[in-house]
Amino acid sequence: MSQFSRVKELVDSLEGDFEKFYDKGNQAAGTRVRKGMQELKNLAQEIRLDVQNIKNS
Repeated sequence: MSQFSRVKELVDSLEGDFEKFYDKGNQAAGTRVRKGMQELKNLAQEIRLDVQNIKNS
């Protein structure tokens, strides 16, 4: 369950940058959002593999 907590923490940490980028047009915040979303994608892939391994064992 700690992986789910990591996902929630990552999404929560990106909230401010989302607001800065979409509402205020801050380009640096957009870069941080893209980086955070890539981390989220990688974390999601790890979770998918872990779930599949548990199902198959």
